[in-house]
Amino acid sequence: MKSAEEIYQEMKAAFTQRAGFEPGEGCDLAVRLWAAAAQIQALDLQAQWVLDQSFPQTAEGAYLDRHAAMRGLSRLPASQAVGTLRFYVSTAATAELAVPAGTVCMTAAGVRFETTAEAVVETGALSADAPARAVEGGAAGNAPAGAVCILTACPVAVTGCSNPAAFTGGSDEEGDEALRERILESYRRLPNGANAAWYETTALSHTGVAAAKAVGRARGTGTVDVYIASEQGIPEEALLEEVRADLAEKREIAVDVAVKAPTPVTVDVAAALAVEAGADFAAVKAAAEETVAGLFNGRLLGLPVRLAELSSRLYALPGVENCHILAPAADVAGDVTRLPVLGTLTVTEAEA
Repeated sequence: MKSAEEIYQEMKAAFTQRAGFEPGEGCDLAVRLWAAAAQIQALDLQAQWVLDQSFPQTAEGAYLDRHAAMRGLSRLPASQAVGTLRFYVSTAATAELAVPAGTVCMTAAGVRFETTAEAVVETGALSADAPARAVEGGAAGNAPAGAVCILTACPVAVTGCSNPAAFTGGSDEEGDEALRERILESYRRLPNGANAAWYETTALSHTGVAAAKAVGRARGTGTVDVYIASEQGIPEEALLEEVRADLAEKREIAVDVAVKAPTPVTVDVAAALAVEAGADFAAVKAAAEETVAGLFNGRLLGLPVRLAELSSRLYALPGVENCHILAPAADVAGDVTRLPVLGTLTVTEAEA
């Protein structure tokens, strides 16, 4: 890309060649040539920008969305992390105590979670569980076990709360690079109405499906099994039925299509982190737990869990000087019928 100065000098040299004299730097003609050079450079920049937006390899933002729409794709929205909230009472309840749906709790960092169903502390019990989700979508909602400990509006007689297991499945809105890769993949694997790419693309067109894998001849000739996962992991039956109905209508003649949920494979992760001098280990640990929890979502369907990727993600965190993956002991192989899900997550401090 030429600078305005380069364009000006070229225009000035061309004028000198044709007019037989060189205009002075401060004359009216030189000023006019400089103004023209600036406008020509702006047009050059605009033309380059238009060219970039014309191809999915270089388009950005809304223009990349338009390329995706031409391939029947759309940017995946941010998803809410899901998990369980546990509510405590100080003394055993003498009667049933209801904690209403919509009760909000939060972490020390201010990330809020709300119950999606009523919890009932039974007579004589000290706690009750309720399904919950992050109030807002995004990876920030992936909270490790025990992180949700603040009641924003305390129900009657309830004295505390916690999350016995990690909140997982939260993801930020799909970025340009991830969407670009899906667009380019749609060109590399052209769906033709009969191949695996067609079944996967059709399943992915449904809102809530984060990943899909098709297996031909899974149950013999003329059969296709399609495994799908939601952003949170194992899909709900309603989503499975929605995709089943769609594929049953569009499938090839005499093909038996089954839409299934993948088999969850629990992966326990343990890591020892050495932090830099002056870094707060508690803050680094929280960031590490959020990073690992964010990795385990429905998009892992059929993919391996590699120690190198875990180590790379943790090592890239601010304040981490070194890291050692203690578990799993080896890479977890990928299988299109299985979905890796996060089990126990342990982050300890190691010496630098």
